[in-house]
Amino acid sequence: MTTPLPSRNPSGVHRTRVEWIDTDAGGIYHNSAVIRFVEAAEATLMDEVGLHHYFPVAPRVHYEVDFEAPLFFGQGVCTVVELTRIGTASMTFTFEVWGEEFRGLPRRRAAHGRYVTAHSDRNHRTGARSTPWPEEWIAVLRGPLRSREAPPPC
Repeated sequence: MTTPLPSRNPSGVHRTRVEWIDTDAGGIYHNSAVIRFVEAAEATLMDEVGLHHYFPVAPRVHYEVDFEAPLFFGQGVCTVVELTRIGTASMTFTFEVWGEEFRGLPRRRAAHGRYVTAHSDRNHRTGARSTPWPEEWIAVLRGPLRSREAPPPC
């Protein structure tokens, strides 16, 4: 079963910059930095809707990304995550990672993709099982976002 989302899907925005630890020796970002940027935007979304216990029970079960442009050490980055589908025990998100204008380079999309999380019973010792999302979580994600305006665009 899929739960319909509101006309404006819940989304989270994270702004940061590429740090040295995110790069190779040439100062170009590692592709793994995208995951960190995306998870930070997802954390913003879940924090803003009050789902503070989401991450320990929502492992990623599928992840895909298309890389379009490099990001460089010191460059500003804006990442947007959007919840596009809520299933019985999984959620699908899409994302875009944007590199801001930097040293004569224009602002451009660096990566985009989608990923799926599943609700887990958290029993990692015996093998976690997928379980339905709590109804109150679905209600929060389907309902109006608490005292929040639309996220600023990247």
